[in-house]
Amino acid sequence: MLIIPAIDLRSGRCVRLTQGRRNSAKVYEDNPVEIARTFEAAGAQMLHVVDLDGAFSESNFRNRQVLREIVQTTGIPVQFGGGLRHEEDVSEVVGLGVARVVIGTLAVESPETLEKLLRQFGTERIAVGIDAKEGRVVTSGWEKEELVSALDFALQVAALGAERIIYTDVARDGMLTGPNLEAACAIARASGLKVTASGGVASLENIERLATSNCGIDSVIVGKALYEGRFTIGEALKFQA
Repeated sequence: MLIIPAIDLRSGRCVRLTQGRRNSAKVYEDNPVEIARTFEAAGAQMLHVVDLDGAFSESNFRNRQVLREIVQTTGIPVQFGGGLRHEEDVSEVVGLGVARVVIGTLAVESPETLEKLLRQFGTERIAVGIDAKEGRVVTSGWEKEELVSALDFALQVAALGAERIIYTDVARDGMLTGPNLEAACAIARASGLKVTASGGVASLENIERLATSNCGIDSVIVGKALYEGRFTIGEALKFQA
Protein backbone atom coordinates (compact mmCIF):
# COMPACT_ATOMS: atom_id res chain seq x y z
CA MET A 1 0.00 0.00 0.00
CA LEU A 2 1.64 3.19 -1.23
CA ILE A 3 0.74 6.24 0.87
CA ILE A 4 0.59 9.36 -1.31
CA PRO A 5 0.24 12.77 0.39
CA ALA A 6 -1.76 15.34 -1.57
CA ILE A 7 -0.95 18.95 -2.38
CA ASP A 8 -3.92 20.80 -3.87
CA LEU A 9 -3.06 24.13 -5.45
CA ARG A 10 -5.27 27.22 -5.62
CA SER A 11 -3.61 30.48 -6.71
CA GLY A 12 -0.24 28.97 -5.87
CA ARG A 13 -1.18 28.09 -2.30
CA CYS A 14 -1.81 24.74 -0.63
CA VAL A 15 -5.53 24.34 0.09
CA ARG A 16 -8.18 21.71 0.68
CA LEU A 17 -11.74 21.78 -0.64
CA THR A 18 -14.89 20.25 0.82
CA GLN A 19 -16.59 17.88 -1.62
CA GLY A 20 -14.72 19.64 -4.42
CA ARG A 21 -16.73 22.89 -4.15
CA ARG A 22 -14.67 25.69 -5.66
CA ASN A 23 -15.65 28.24 -3.01
CA SER A 24 -14.86 25.98 -0.05
CA ALA A 25 -11.07 26.32 -0.15
CA LYS A 26 -9.27 26.40 3.19
CA VAL A 27 -5.67 27.61 2.92
CA TYR A 28 -3.16 25.53 4.86
CA GLU A 29 0.15 26.81 3.54
CA ASP A 30 1.38 29.64 1.33
CA ASN A 31 4.48 27.66 0.32
CA PRO A 32 3.46 24.31 -1.23
CA VAL A 33 7.07 23.61 -2.23
CA GLU A 34 8.05 23.53 1.42
CA ILE A 35 5.16 21.17 2.14
CA ALA A 36 6.44 18.89 -0.63
CA ARG A 37 9.91 18.89 0.89
CA THR A 38 8.46 18.10 4.31
CA PHE A 39 6.53 15.11 2.97
CA GLU A 40 9.65 13.86 1.19
CA ALA A 41 11.78 14.25 4.33
CA ALA A 42 9.19 12.25 6.29
CA GLY A 43 9.58 9.32 3.90
CA ALA A 44 6.86 9.77 1.28
CA GLN A 45 7.72 7.98 -1.97
CA MET A 46 5.31 9.91 -4.24
CA LEU A 47 3.40 13.20 -4.19
CA HIS A 48 -0.07 13.84 -5.59
CA VAL A 49 -0.39 17.42 -6.86
CA VAL A 50 -3.67 18.86 -8.14
CA ASP A 51 -4.18 22.10 -10.05
CA LEU A 52 -7.60 23.18 -8.81
CA ASP A 53 -7.59 26.39 -10.82
CA GLY A 54 -7.00 24.37 -13.97
CA ALA A 55 -9.77 21.97 -13.02
CA PHE A 56 -12.15 24.92 -12.75
CA SER A 57 -10.89 26.34 -16.08
CA GLU A 58 -9.42 29.37 -14.33
CA SER A 59 -6.01 30.99 -14.77
CA ASN A 60 -3.40 28.58 -13.44
CA PHE A 61 -0.06 30.13 -14.36
CA ARG A 62 1.07 30.34 -10.72
CA ASN A 63 0.15 26.71 -10.09
CA ARG A 64 2.27 25.56 -13.03
CA GLN A 65 5.18 27.52 -11.60
CA VAL A 66 4.72 25.78 -8.26
CA LEU A 67 4.49 22.40 -9.96
CA ARG A 68 7.78 23.06 -11.75
CA GLU A 69 9.44 24.02 -8.46
CA ILE A 70 8.15 20.91 -6.70
CA VAL A 71 9.41 18.63 -9.46
CA GLN A 72 12.80 20.35 -9.56
CA THR A 73 13.39 20.50 -5.79
CA THR A 74 12.17 17.09 -4.66
CA GLY A 75 13.64 13.73 -5.50
CA ILE A 76 10.46 11.65 -5.50
CA PRO A 77 7.93 11.07 -8.31
CA VAL A 78 5.10 13.57 -8.72
CA GLN A 79 1.64 12.49 -9.83
CA PHE A 80 -0.23 15.47 -11.28
CA GLY A 81 -3.73 16.25 -12.47
CA GLY A 82 -6.25 19.04 -12.85
CA GLY A 83 -7.32 20.90 -15.96
CA LEU A 84 -5.46 18.72 -18.48
CA ARG A 85 -8.07 19.00 -21.23
CA HIS A 86 -5.87 18.70 -24.33
CA GLU A 87 -3.01 16.53 -25.57
CA GLU A 88 -0.73 19.56 -25.41
CA ASP A 89 -1.46 19.99 -21.69
CA VAL A 90 -0.37 16.43 -21.00
CA SER A 91 2.79 16.81 -23.08
CA GLU A 92 3.63 20.05 -21.25
CA VAL A 93 3.51 18.58 -17.75
CA VAL A 94 5.35 15.44 -18.84
CA GLY A 95 8.00 17.81 -20.16
CA LEU A 96 8.19 19.42 -16.73
CA GLY A 97 9.18 16.05 -15.28
CA VAL A 98 5.87 14.81 -13.91
CA ALA A 99 6.12 11.04 -13.40
CA ARG A 100 2.42 10.23 -13.76
CA VAL A 101 -0.35 12.32 -15.29
CA VAL A 102 -3.96 11.97 -14.16
CA ILE A 103 -6.62 12.75 -16.76
CA GLY A 104 -10.34 12.75 -16.08
CA THR A 105 -12.54 15.04 -18.16
CA LEU A 106 -10.41 14.46 -21.27
CA ALA A 107 -10.71 10.70 -20.85
CA VAL A 108 -14.51 10.92 -20.66
CA GLU A 109 -14.94 13.35 -23.54
CA SER A 110 -12.36 11.85 -25.88
CA PRO A 111 -11.63 8.13 -25.38
CA GLU A 112 -9.62 8.12 -28.59
CA THR A 113 -7.31 10.76 -27.11
CA LEU A 114 -6.90 8.67 -23.98
CA GLU A 115 -5.94 5.68 -26.09
CA LYS A 116 -3.44 7.79 -28.01
CA LEU A 117 -1.87 9.14 -24.81
CA LEU A 118 -1.55 5.63 -23.39
CA ARG A 119 0.34 4.58 -26.51
CA GLN A 120 2.47 7.70 -26.58
CA PHE A 121 3.56 7.89 -22.96
CA GLY A 122 2.92 4.36 -21.68
CA THR A 123 0.43 3.01 -19.18
CA GLU A 124 2.72 3.74 -16.23
CA ARG A 125 2.66 7.47 -16.94
CA ILE A 126 -1.04 7.93 -17.67
CA ALA A 127 -3.66 7.29 -14.98
CA VAL A 128 -7.37 7.90 -15.40
CA GLY A 129 -9.11 9.91 -12.71
CA ILE A 130 -12.59 8.55 -12.04
CA ASP A 131 -14.45 10.99 -9.83
CA ALA A 132 -17.88 9.79 -8.79
CA LYS A 133 -20.95 11.25 -7.14
CA GLU A 134 -23.62 8.74 -6.16
CA GLY A 135 -21.99 6.24 -8.47
CA ARG A 136 -21.93 8.46 -11.57
CA VAL A 137 -18.87 10.08 -13.12
CA VAL A 138 -18.47 13.82 -12.66
CA THR A 139 -16.12 16.01 -14.72
CA SER A 140 -15.05 19.64 -15.27
CA GLY A 141 -13.95 20.24 -11.69
CA TRP A 142 -16.69 17.89 -10.42
CA GLU A 143 -19.35 20.33 -11.62
CA LYS A 144 -20.73 18.32 -14.55
CA GLU A 145 -22.47 15.00 -14.04
CA GLU A 146 -22.02 12.46 -16.83
CA LEU A 147 -24.47 9.73 -17.80
CA VAL A 148 -21.94 6.93 -17.39
CA SER A 149 -21.46 5.13 -14.08
CA ALA A 150 -18.05 4.96 -12.46
CA LEU A 151 -18.01 1.18 -12.82
CA ASP A 152 -18.92 1.22 -16.52
CA PHE A 153 -16.34 3.90 -17.20
CA ALA A 154 -13.67 1.84 -15.45
CA LEU A 155 -14.50 -1.06 -17.74
CA GLN A 156 -14.29 1.24 -20.76
CA VAL A 157 -10.86 2.63 -19.91
CA ALA A 158 -9.61 -0.87 -19.10
CA ALA A 159 -10.65 -1.94 -22.60
CA LEU A 160 -8.67 0.99 -24.04
CA GLY A 161 -5.51 -0.23 -22.34
CA ALA A 162 -5.38 1.82 -19.14
CA GLU A 163 -3.57 0.25 -16.23
CA ARG A 164 -4.45 2.51 -13.30
CA ILE A 165 -7.34 4.63 -12.10
CA ILE A 166 -7.56 7.15 -9.29
CA TYR A 167 -10.99 6.62 -7.77
CA THR A 168 -12.51 9.46 -5.76
CA ASP A 169 -15.90 9.53 -4.08
CA VAL A 170 -16.66 13.24 -4.32
CA ALA A 171 -19.21 13.18 -1.51
CA ARG A 172 -16.51 12.04 0.90
CA ASP A 173 -13.65 14.20 -0.28
CA GLY A 174 -12.55 16.62 2.41
CA MET A 175 -15.24 15.34 4.79
CA LEU A 176 -13.04 13.10 6.98
CA THR A 177 -15.76 10.43 7.01
CA GLY A 178 -13.67 7.56 5.67
CA PRO A 179 -13.15 6.38 2.08
CA ASN A 180 -15.75 4.51 0.06
CA LEU A 181 -13.96 1.19 0.32
CA GLU A 182 -16.87 -0.85 -1.03
CA ALA A 183 -17.15 1.13 -4.26
CA ALA A 184 -13.40 1.25 -4.80
CA CYS A 185 -13.11 -2.51 -4.29
CA ALA A 186 -16.04 -3.21 -6.60
CA ILE A 187 -14.39 -1.21 -9.38
CA ALA A 188 -11.01 -2.84 -8.78
CA ARG A 189 -12.45 -6.35 -8.89
CA ALA A 190 -14.66 -5.77 -11.94
CA SER A 191 -12.08 -3.93 -14.04
CA GLY A 192 -8.88 -5.67 -13.01
CA LEU A 193 -7.19 -2.26 -12.93
CA LYS A 194 -4.78 -1.02 -10.31
CA VAL A 195 -6.72 1.37 -8.11
CA THR A 196 -5.57 4.34 -6.07
CA ALA A 197 -8.24 5.25 -3.52
CA SER A 198 -8.90 8.91 -2.80
CA GLY A 199 -11.37 10.93 -0.75
CA GLY A 200 -12.41 10.81 2.87
CA VAL A 201 -9.43 9.25 4.63
CA ALA A 202 -9.70 10.34 8.24
CA SER A 203 -7.72 7.92 10.38
CA LEU A 204 -4.99 5.32 10.48
CA GLU A 205 -7.76 2.73 10.80
CA ASN A 206 -9.06 3.82 7.38
CA ILE A 207 -5.62 3.27 5.89
CA GLU A 208 -5.30 -0.11 7.55
CA ARG A 209 -8.64 -1.21 6.08
CA LEU A 210 -7.50 -0.17 2.62
CA ALA A 211 -4.13 -1.89 3.08
CA THR A 212 -5.76 -5.18 4.06
CA SER A 213 -8.65 -5.08 1.56
CA ASN A 214 -6.93 -7.44 -0.92
CA CYS A 215 -9.19 -6.29 -3.75
CA GLY A 216 -6.80 -4.48 -6.08
CA ILE A 217 -6.36 -1.19 -4.22
CA ASP A 218 -2.61 -0.69 -4.01
CA SER A 219 -2.31 2.95 -2.98
CA VAL A 220 -4.17 5.75 -1.24
CA ILE A 221 -4.09 9.54 -1.48
CA VAL A 222 -4.23 11.33 1.86
CA GLY A 223 -4.87 15.02 2.21
CA LYS A 224 -7.00 16.82 4.77
CA ALA A 225 -6.34 14.33 7.57
CA LEU A 226 -2.63 15.19 7.39
CA TYR A 227 -3.23 18.94 7.33
CA GLU A 228 -5.70 18.72 10.21
CA GLY A 229 -3.23 16.71 12.31
CA ARG A 230 -5.31 13.53 12.51
CA PHE A 231 -2.05 11.62 12.02
CA THR A 232 1.38 12.21 10.52
CA ILE A 233 2.73 10.96 7.24
CA GLY A 234 5.28 9.00 9.26
CA GLU A 235 2.52 7.17 11.13
CA ALA A 236 0.67 6.43 7.89
CA LEU A 237 3.81 5.03 6.28
CA LYS A 238 3.78 2.16 8.79
CA PHE A 239 1.11 0.61 6.56
CA GLN A 240 3.19 1.01 3.42
CA ALA A 241 4.42 -2.24 1.98
